[in-house]
Amino acid sequence: MNHSLLAVVPAIAALTVASTNVGAQWTVTNLHPVAPTHSASAALGGSGTQQVGEVTVGGWLNAAVWSSSSASWLNLHPAGAESSSAWASSGTQQVGDVFANNQRASLWSGTAASWVDLSPASSTSSSAHAISGTQQVGQAVMNGIASHAGLWTGTAASWIDLHPAGSTSSIAYGTSGSQQVGRAIVGLVGRASLWTGSAASWIDLHPAGSTHSHALATSGANQVGAAIIGGVNRAGLWSGTAGSWVDLSPAGALHSSAAGVADAHQAGTAFVGGRNRASFWTGTAASWEDLSLSLTGSWGDTFANSVWGDATTLYIAGWGMNLTTDREEALLWTRPIPAPGAAALLGLGGVFAARRRRA
Repeated sequence: MNHSLLAVVPAIAALTVASTNVGAQWTVTNLHPVAPTHSASAALGGSGTQQVGEVTVGGWLNAAVWSSSSASWLNLHPAGAESSSAWASSGTQQVGDVFANNQRASLWSGTAASWVDLSPASSTSSSAHAISGTQQVGQAVMNGIASHAGLWTGTAASWIDLHPAGSTSSIAYGTSGSQQVGRAIVGLVGRASLWTGSAASWIDLHPAGSTHSHALATSGANQVGAAIIGGVNRAGLWSGTAGSWVDLSPAGALHSSAAGVADAHQAGTAFVGGRNRASFWTGTAASWEDLSLSLTGSWGDTFANSVWGDATTLYIAGWGMNLTTDREEALLWTRPIPAPGAAALLGLGGVFAARRRRA
């Protein structure tokens, strides 16, 4: 499948297993729809109690939305499309892309029939990667030449081009509603990027000593992504400037990337012990948690793509390779947020803003 989708197992019962942090417990829910033609699935983002992603149906990717259970799966695939994926959600809306003759940035409101084509005029292809409130972000290939980062507010005509001056290519991966993050190619180097609604607002987040960087998600205060330093892809965290870079790569990891951020929490993937492991951090490399330890059965690579929360629960969307069934499955990790007194001890308090994205 796309972006590393593998395969999925019949839905397993939700489990509660102690994580590596004292007092923290993760519940894992397998979201994969149980049907012979559904050969793979992945959860890529979410908000509230909703998760979005994709399910392979009859060999084609279909955009999907769940409400925290396998049985709740709804197919967002528009009539006549070849393939589709949903990357993020906010409230009752979902964003992603649909391939119908070409790739088209897409917006839904919970059903396949609600599909809105966000492709701006003069674009030859486009994709929407994130949504927050009424804002959607992604990229469009303009006049068949170069990818331009941009944002929308619900219609193709609302497109705003974020492409910074001097860049040969750019893309936006995440938004907090007032802030956008992504990557711009400047002088053949990919540079993690931050915007606040216009091309002129571009801020270069590229860390010193890095040969490539990209930002995948933002909470408004913090941004996450990865940078190649010393030839190694390293998960990282920023707070608005290149100099604020914090290396999240855990000890022993061959490579890592952070794809989601919510307040003081980050989610992503680290390659440790011979496989990719869905990962969770709270601001430092030493805080790393291996989310694959919460799974039962036999699993290979696992990935976390988004983290968000509300007043009671922390959510992480991702997927993993089930070695028993030889397929990739959409997964949802959840754990309760302690009461304020306990939160002070565990560092878990707060109400979280949604986010996500792809490496």
